[in-house]
Amino acid sequence: MAAISSCPGGITNQGRRASFPKANMLEQLEQVRIEATTSIDLGIRSRLGQFLTPATVARFMASLFPASNLPSARLLDAGAGIGSLTGAFLDRWAEGAFEFREVTATAYEIDDTLRGYLTKTLEGYAAQLALTIKVLSYDFIEDSLNKIQFPTEPRFTHAILNPPYKKIHSNSRHRRLLSQVGIETVNIYSAFVALAVELMETGGQIVAIIPRSFCNGPYYRPFREFVLARAAIRHIHLFESRNKAFKDDGVLQENIIIRLECGGQQGKVTISTSTDDTFTDYQAHAHPFERIVMPYDRERFVHIPTSLNDSPIELSPVIRHSLADLGIEVSTGPVVDFRMREHLREMPEPGTVPLLYSVHFAGLGIEWPKMGIKKPNAIMRNAYTEKWLYPTGFYVVTRRFSSKEEKRRIVANVVAPEAFPDALALGFENHLNVFHACKKGLPEDLVRGLAVFLNSRVFDNHFRLFSGHTQVNATDLRQMKYPSHAILSSLGSWAKSRGELTQAMIDTKIENHIL
Repeated sequence: MAAISSCPGGITNQGRRASFPKANMLEQLEQVRIEATTSIDLGIRSRLGQFLTPATVARFMASLFPASNLPSARLLDAGAGIGSLTGAFLDRWAEGAFEFREVTATAYEIDDTLRGYLTKTLEGYAAQLALTIKVLSYDFIEDSLNKIQFPTEPRFTHAILNPPYKKIHSNSRHRRLLSQVGIETVNIYSAFVALAVELMETGGQIVAIIPRSFCNGPYYRPFREFVLARAAIRHIHLFESRNKAFKDDGVLQENIIIRLECGGQQGKVTISTSTDDTFTDYQAHAHPFERIVMPYDRERFVHIPTSLNDSPIELSPVIRHSLADLGIEVSTGPVVDFRMREHLREMPEPGTVPLLYSVHFAGLGIEWPKMGIKKPNAIMRNAYTEKWLYPTGFYVVTRRFSSKEEKRRIVANVVAPEAFPDALALGFENHLNVFHACKKGLPEDLVRGLAVFLNSRVFDNHFRLFSGHTQVNATDLRQMKYPSHAILSSLGSWAKSRGELTQAMIDTKIENHIL
């Protein structure tokens, strides 16, 4: 039998046998996952930011590791849960994909209940494999910093991760500790991946399932720069259905699986897709790295093309202009309602101006004021609120958040003065993005043409290449390319002459006259 000895922070278990298990243990472990998922309160798991990995996903993740002839492996599993990911890796070893003579598996889990399941899982493997296990209850971030700053053990050769998803506050201890080793990030999951990169040997392989949100936006730029400077992206898998990878837990955040090679020279990247975690419609293509992270993109956005064909926007010779080139700005709506409650009014009254929320935009039109909603329709115009208001004019707005049921991520609406005939100013709530020029309106034809372009399927599809979450950031919109001022104005003139536009009319116009 395997000998077990106590160690600070957990247990160490040294396997004594070199034979492989006769049956795949991951199938049995899936029943344990279901049991743990139902027995542990969802609120506790949400507080920890941890959701257990289904066996199908764990097996696929393990399959992404390249074959190895290393004599031994040192495996890291941080936020290990019940051990499904380590189990999948060990099953693959047992099936002969790796030539290791021995494996040391280090698994971190701070939750006492989950750690009990984890210990039992790994002891089962250690009873049949040449396996040393270390089950640790330490805080992974704190313990990793000690290992990085005061190294006493060999680095890891492999890591398989489903890290917790939880925000790191700017003044938190974790944030200060991470800064000591040059890691600036806003979420636990990206901190775990960055620390894993620091703990790996050159050539070390990391496979992680993480939210797609790191691919774009300003908050994750330091993390993207950190990882891209130290590792090569080898493989990205995209689940085309946002909520299927963790359907048992109701997780709506879009997830990807990524494989990194630490210290590797960047080459082509394999992009694979499947609708869900059954992988029945799995497809994979290799892409030049320049399609994944565009050259000279200072934001270092990570694009995920889902076909070998270039996007029509990438190929178009006329869609080459930035918003700055066009004299257009886009900003988050400045009115944060909970900070201005005393100035908000349910309905318009003397001294107020319209306050626009997402709920006021139905389809491509505007319904204001709107009865029976929980949001105010107006805001007082006074010395305090004036700096948050825009003068009445022509604007384009998009919602910052889309629901998972919507077919398009981007829905743009024209805000025209005639919708508010007596108003001299407008308020835009914080859940809207506003296209403007120095906080003033834009020419009508330009506005209407911009709205047509934003509402086209080709724009929405291109936007999805690098934006995997439901939030549409102003920064993301600034990174996109647009047609010229003249083309947009021509589109706007056409839109005015057609009246109410359908999606088919918009797409036909863009495809036949712009692309």
